[in-house]
Amino acid sequence: MLKTLLKPFAKVFEFQAKTHYRAERHSMALTFGIILAASVGGFVEIAPLFTIDDTVEIDPDMRLYTPLEQAGRDIYIREGCYACHSQMIRTLRDEVERYGPYSLAVESQYDHPMLWGSKRTGPDLARIGEKYSDDWQVRHLVDPRALVPESVMPHYASLLDAKLRLDDLPDRLWALRAVGVPYSDDMIEHASDDAVGQAQPDSDRADGVISRYGDATAVRMFDGRSDRVTEMDALVAYLQILGRLTDLPAQLQPLAKE
Repeated sequence: MLKTLLKPFAKVFEFQAKTHYRAERHSMALTFGIILAASVGGFVEIAPLFTIDDTVEIDPDMRLYTPLEQAGRDIYIREGCYACHSQMIRTLRDEVERYGPYSLAVESQYDHPMLWGSKRTGPDLARIGEKYSDDWQVRHLVDPRALVPESVMPHYASLLDAKLRLDDLPDRLWALRAVGVPYSDDMIEHASDDAVGQAQPDSDRADGVISRYGDATAVRMFDGRSDRVTEMDALVAYLQILGRLTDLPAQLQPLAKE
């Protein structure tokens, strides 16, 4: 019975083996086959680029990362957070019900590098912004298992005592502008001051960051301390802006569960 069922497959395999053998013995046929396969693969990869203007959304109100948030993003990358957390909600129903509106291309418009990812040792963070309080985020980073007993996440208590480096922020923004992020000369010039102003709302620099990045900019003591700006400030500021740079996903997917 089994032999009868497998007989058609055996003929197919035999035909493939003979065809492959003939191609290997004729260089022109093998060359043509390689060119054909490469052409099909190349077309499949390149063709979508011709319609990118129609498929990528445009949001004129898309916010830029502030210097503090960008510094937090760099810390997120430095600590390898992307290895366990994705930032890409797929169009699957279970993901939309759990995380909220699925991710749009425009949300990664100014991400260099992009952090979509696919491995989820921890949950996706594309919509984590303002889902939890700053205090919760700090406590979770300091001791993850105190809040989530089953967590395998390492602790990052050292960030509370690590003073954020400010002198290189203008250079970071300048480099991002070189690859297309529309930071103005004014933003680059005041990058260090804006990072301090965002984390110290009572300072005379707070008004400057709001005037340059908009009224929706969160200005507060992210780590709960006012004496200095720490790497914890930066990382929490970055986590709290994820999914909040544009309102387009919620507008296009009003029925998605937040």
